[in-house]
Amino acid sequence: MTVTVGIRADAGAQRGVGHLVRCVALAEELVERGVAVKFLSDLGGLAWAEHQLTRRGLPGHPAPRDPAALVAACDRLRLDALVVDSYTLPPEHSAAVRRTGRPVLAIVDGGFRGQSADIYVDQNLDAAIDVPDAIGLAGLDYALLRTSVRRLRPIDASTHLSSRTPKVIAFFGGTDAYRAAPQIARLLVATGAAFDATVVAADDSLRADLLAVEAGPGQHFEIIAPTDDLPELLAGADLAVSASGTSTWELLCLGLASALVWVVDNQIQGYERTIAHGYAAGLGRLGQFTDRSVDVLRELLTRPGSRSALAARAWGAVDGRGVERVADALLLSLR
Repeated sequence: MTVTVGIRADAGAQRGVGHLVRCVALAEELVERGVAVKFLSDLGGLAWAEHQLTRRGLPGHPAPRDPAALVAACDRLRLDALVVDSYTLPPEHSAAVRRTGRPVLAIVDGGFRGQSADIYVDQNLDAAIDVPDAIGLAGLDYALLRTSVRRLRPIDASTHLSSRTPKVIAFFGGTDAYRAAPQIARLLVATGAAFDATVVAADDSLRADLLAVEAGPGQHFEIIAPTDDLPELLAGADLAVSASGTSTWELLCLGLASALVWVVDNQIQGYERTIAHGYAAGLGRLGQFTDRSVDVLRELLTRPGSRSALAARAWGAVDGRGVERVADALLLSLR
């Protein structure tokens, strides 16, 4: 009989799309193995988020309102196991599902937020999990990356040449709730260095702000809407600028030189660890950029050797097989 796994993960303008994206990555791997996957989600009306499910043929169902409704949904959909990925879901939900005998896998970031699970996955750099009577999968070996990213991983780290104007991709999630894109565009201009930058504008207001940024000599901006082709754009870039978060592991897998900012407090630890390991360059906190932020970005734009060194360290950090390892553990729990 076909195994059916439910995924309880949400998205929205303020909560972002990171939880959904990494759950979609796990769903892709499970479906490839013949598992049926059903999402129970509140996607906040985000068309881009909804498209991530529909384009992959992943069934979406309303998010249950309480533990009893979640158990009822598990029964109705004949779920064999449940994946939970949420900062806000009350822990009573996962506990109620476990009491039915179904395995629960919780994707976490540092603290468990009270979630009850048979398997905990923390894909963050230097993460550690030690929970009695539970399986802990911690660290970059378990980074959950989409197929569209994994298939573009180069066979070796890239070497940057000095002969071309660097191609830059700047993006800040599916919503850019803190309006990072215009700030980064102005930071790029402040370097005085030449670049060809593609910047993702999450909405029309951000696009208008980006169009108002005046580029200097040798500097060029292209403003685009959120796109499913972002992995392909990244694979052809020389430098990415983004917020520290789940997308960071995609950048490392692609072996891409990256400059990161941190936007909210729950990004600080991942940001600091990534910079300390030398896997990316740090620009500091959004809204509080300094002359050093400009200097760091200028060096990456003007020194191909600095980009090459960063790209080599990034490429060696994430092998792209995290979804395979997590899927192995989940399916083993059902035997």
